[in-house]
Amino acid sequence: MPMNIPAYSLLIACLLPIVAAGLQKWGARDYDNHNPRQWSQHMSEPRRQRALAAQANSWEALIVFAAALLFALQAELESQTRDLLCVSFIVSRLLYIGAYYFDKALLRSLVWFVGFGSALAMIGLSAR
Repeated sequence: MPMNIPAYSLLIACLLPIVAAGLQKWGARDYDNHNPRQWSQHMSEPRRQRALAAQANSWEALIVFAAALLFALQAELESQTRDLLCVSFIVSRLLYIGAYYFDKALLRSLVWFVGFGSALAMIGLSAR
């Protein structure tokens, strides 16, 4: 059975916001599961704040990626190109979350551009 890179990529992209949320809450002794949004608004640790921002951006990126992937599949974009762009998006998003969490601002911005560019490339190449 061949590997279905688009399906696995979409699955991973759907899980990335949850990964970022996990980083935000990991080890927090004062985490309040009864009021998680209120807890998030009062976090004082910068890495937890950055993880929350990475989570929000991951939801935003998921929408763009899902639309780009849908367009690429509908347009029957060449599979090797499509798969390469899917992997590029996922790897860049993983690096993005790590760079955000560990406060590597320049790396974070660079990998954001790679991920967003991968999604835009899927759309652009499918529009031909």
